[in-house]
Order: sequence, then C-alpha cells, then structure tokens
Amino acid sequence: MLVAALALFSCTKQAELRHPKWAYDATIYELNTRQATPEGTFAAAEALLPELRKNGIDIIWVMPCQPIGKITRKGTLGSYYSIIGYCAINPEFGTRDDFEHFLAAAHALGFKVILDWVANHTAPDSEWTKNEGWHYRDSLGNLMVQYDWTDISKLNYDNQDMREAMLKAMHWWMDSIGIDGFRCDVAGEVPTDFWNWAMGDLHETYPHMFTLAEDEDKANELTESAFDMYYGWSLHHVMNEVAQGKKGVEDIWANFAKADSSIRPEAIRMNFISNHDENSWNGTEFERMGDAVPLFAAFCYVVPGMPMIYTGQLSGNHHRLEFFEKDLIDTDETYALGGIYKRLNSLRQRNKALFSPECGAPLVRIPADNDAIFAAVRHRDGWFGGNTVIAVMNMSDKEQNVTLDLTGYEGKYRCLCGEKHKLESAQSFILKPWQFKIFSK
Repeated sequence: MLVAALALFSCTKQAELRHPKWAYDATIYELNTRQATPEGTFAAAEALLPELRKNGIDIIWVMPCQPIGKITRKGTLGSYYSIIGYCAINPEFGTRDDFEHFLAAAHALGFKVILDWVANHTAPDSEWTKNEGWHYRDSLGNLMVQYDWTDISKLNYDNQDMREAMLKAMHWWMDSIGIDGFRCDVAGEVPTDFWNWAMGDLHETYPHMFTLAEDEDKANELTESAFDMYYGWSLHHVMNEVAQGKKGVEDIWANFAKADSSIRPEAIRMNFISNHDENSWNGTEFERMGDAVPLFAAFCYVVPGMPMIYTGQLSGNHHRLEFFEKDLIDTDETYALGGIYKRLNSLRQRNKALFSPECGAPLVRIPADNDAIFAAVRHRDGWFGGNTVIAVMNMSDKEQNVTLDLTGYEGKYRCLCGEKHKLESAQSFILKPWQFKIFSK
C-alpha cells in the first residue's frame, strides 16, 4: 500500500481532504449476516474476513443487527429494518460479545466497519412508541407506516427528545462498541438538519468516521456536511438498461453530465451492480445484466466514485435472496468473476487517478468512431509522477471495431490482466460482445 500512501500524501498537498484518508482508495462490502454463512451469525461471518481482505475489501458495511420487532413482522425472521431496540444485538446473529469479537477481528485485519442505521422508523412494538409524540399517528391515534412497509412506524422529527435519543443511540455504537461510521437507511426521508446536527456532534469525537446516505435525490445537501458518500441509483439504473439494450453509451455520458451539474464534486458516489434491495426485489445482477455483468463490474471501478460489492457477488450467487427468511447464498467454486474483483481492487489501490474525489482524476471522454464503445481516460499529475487509466468497453451484444484518438496519452501501459501493451495515438481494437480493456500506467 506504499503507492497508495504516497498518492494520498500527494493529494493532501493539492487539496484539503474532505473524507477520511482511508476512504479514498477503498472498496466497500455489504455484509448480509443472515445469508452469508449457513449459521447466519457474526461468529461464522468472522471466518470470512481473511478472504475478503485478500480480495482487497477495505470497508465492511454490516446490515442492521439489532433485535427485530414481532408485531406485523414480515415472514418468519422479519426485516432487518424493523428495529425494536437500537442498543442491542439480534440474538439471531449472536451476542454483543460475538459482535465485538467480529469487530476486533476486522480491525486487526485493517478493515473499517460501518453499521446500517435506521433512523426513519422503528418497529411498531419498540419501547419508543410509548413515548408521546415520538412517532407519527393518524387522527385515531394509530401509528403510521410509509409505502407498503407495514412492519414499521415512522418517527416524528419535530420531537426534540426523540432526536436526542437517536443521537445518544448512535453514540452508543461509536463510544461503547467502536464502529467506524454509519450507512443511513432512506436518509432522504429524515430531515437534513437532523443529520447535520447528529453527524456534526459525532465528528467532534470521531473526525475520521465514514458516513453513507441511502439517497441520491438530496445528495447535494446531504453531502454538504453530514455524509461522505451517496447512492449512485440513477447510474445503476442506466447500467441495467444499457445491459438490456434499452439505452446506450450516450445515456451513460448524459448521466455523468447531470450528476456533475447537480451534485457537489467532492461527494463520493457509490457505484454498484447489486445490493440487498436490488437482489431481493429486482433480481440478481445476472438476471438484470446477463453477459454484461463483468463489464459493468469493472465499469464501477474506472468511473469516479467508490465501488461496492454485495454478499454473494464474490462467490457467484445466482439467486434472489429471501429477505425475511433464511436463504444461504450460492457458492460456485468455478466462478471466474471473483478473481476479477481482486484484480480490480488492486487496480484501484495502485492508481491514484481512480481514487475517490477529490484525490482522483476527472473522467474524460476519448473520441471514438463507434457509438457502441465507452472510451474514457482518467489522468492525474502528481508529486510522484503522473498516473493514467484508460478504459475501452463494448457496451453491446455484438462484436465491434473501434479506433480511438489517444493523442496525448500514447505510450506503454499495463493491462488489467498484467500484460504490457503499447498504445498509439490512433489505436484500433476489435472487441467481442461486452468485452472491455483497462490500461494503466
């Protein structure tokens, strides 16, 4: 990691760091504790940590692990996001000691661990529902739900006592347990002024904590001071549609242009091809993207932002995981894409041009004579020499011939697979369906 350390040093000389230093070259992994192992416990998940570290994962995002409500519970085991008590561990996953042992093991391996935080609502049988004014109620005094989330009750942020209790609970996990930050569920549904107040308070004690907001519509205001990273939902949806032949390369570039004009440049976009919602409700990445899965997995690494990997992606899980029941991920020993993720994580860590804003380089379009080809460069000069990464991707299900104008970027490069390659100012490629090439120097 010496190269990454030098690159971060270079970045501090060029711009004030907005995020924790360790986040700039990181990859985040969403841990679905229930489905990751046959046991579905933290003790069992702990055994996965060395392999995750070997694959180049840096941040573990743990889905909610507090006790789940029983009133109007969905399914047998219920939703992680229907929390009955904030400062406790769901016995399904083990004990507090088990979680603390998992956390200590993760920290010893160099991971940072953030907890999925549900601030928008509680379970209807939470003790908090006994406090007058802490939840929304209808004209008959009944607790109110949102959407079709019939197993939750929405919290009322007009109540200052509730706000203080929420912050106190977040402090408990930071102060007593020692996590490194939060992924905040439906963050845009909670008033931004609460997040600014709560995260500001936490940052006074934990200036290097990391925060992720599940939101894109309010990303600009949420990342002003409260959050480091937001969800790249719109880019994710465009990727799905390109893979399905409904959209093309121009739609990709239009999405970047819109984000560049509406979201602050130092905000980190989380790039992903799957997560717990997408997998369970809209299908696996293989259902949604088919043969384009490897290409878009790589795409998440070469465009600005931080790549995210969901439980099962490294092992080739090919089925939709039940959300309210025990449903173990598939493991395919012959799955080749797991090795690609390891190389992609190494690529990200070795190339400062791929770091998250404001340490990384902007994405610049490379002129190409074929509109089915996504071609881009990220180049950054630095104190320790320049760094250039070039991506050429066939975003179609047909073989394509393309010639790129690489004027100014000619020279010797190394491919993702490790082979050396010389690129000319007018460089031609023949790319098979959904084939991609990544060059770096």
